[in-house]
Amino acid sequence: MQDLIKKVNDLPLIVKLLLCIPVVEIFYSVCRVINQLTKGSINILYLVLAILTIFPGAAFMWVVDLVCVLLNGHAFLLG
Repeated sequence: MQDLIKKVNDLPLIVKLLLCIPVVEIFYSVCRVINQLTKGSINILYLVLAILTIFPGAAFMWVVDLVCVLLNGHAFLLG
């Protein structure tokens, strides 16, 4: 599963920006949950935050992901 996260981080910038579109952004949310579950030490706070980003109530996350991709080159919690 870490290979998936590595491949997502290696995508071209334009594809990462397209994945920040509000409806498609669920892909990043699922990747966050997978990333937190496959780590050796699970951080409960980050895991809960990753799970909460899946639900439509966290609609602000696409903005956070967009800013993180533009500044850092990867989505929030996927670095």
